[in-house]
Amino acid sequence: MKVLRRAAIEGGRKIMEIYEADDFDVRAKSDDSPVTAADEAADAIISEHLRAAFPDIALVTEEQADSHDQTADRFLIVDPLDGTKEFIQRRGDFTVNIALVENGTPVFGVVYAPAKERLFYTRPDGQSVEETGAFDLETPGPTTEIHVSQPDNGALRVVASKSHRDAATDAYIGKYACADMKSAGSSLKFCLVATGEADLYPRLGRTMEWDTAAGDAVLRGAGGQMVRFDDHAPFTYGKDGFANVFFIAYAPGVDLKPA
Repeated sequence: MKVLRRAAIEGGRKIMEIYEADDFDVRAKSDDSPVTAADEAADAIISEHLRAAFPDIALVTEEQADSHDQTADRFLIVDPLDGTKEFIQRRGDFTVNIALVENGTPVFGVVYAPAKERLFYTRPDGQSVEETGAFDLETPGPTTEIHVSQPDNGALRVVASKSHRDAATDAYIGKYACADMKSAGSSLKFCLVATGEADLYPRLGRTMEWDTAAGDAVLRGAGGQMVRFDDHAPFTYGKDGFANVFFIAYAPGVDLKPA
């Protein structure tokens, strides 16, 4: 985990250098999604760290299309800048995501939100923590174990996407009694459920495994769960092309409604 943590922090520092500049270029990828110099610079830093430390583990990263054709039971998966739209609009809700997947399950994950100064990761024993302090590269700061809530199903706190909210998502959320509704970008939504700041995060939209694996690992290490939206079956990784189905991330006390 030390390598993953350091790679995430270094990638996040490079992202912030570009974020705090007066201007930066935005281009469209082949799928029309935006990409910036920050995505690419962070990807280069993170990939260098991971390939040096783990040369025998497959590496899948959003910004390297040739890595998307791999198949492996054990792999590292990276989104160097999750929430590029939030980055472009300078809203701060973007993260660095790095995870290790084994046999379909994300077993370790790091989620770093540099603009929010929040850092979450799973310890080697599987427990998720939030680190505070200066985020020194060599010496971790104080950490606090994080745990999901014990929700009151009569008054749930829901978090949903800030940039990808749609009518189908609203219709599903409408099946629950909600005490509070948050909007957040990137994998921070998983972390809000993991820390008990929210109880439920449904996603009825296109995502890729690099968008979710690190946040999912943090959520699992805090006692949370993530399931398929359609049948509530376990959510797995290493799928063809690393494309996700719709999903629900939640605290286990939530009484899930059918799709």
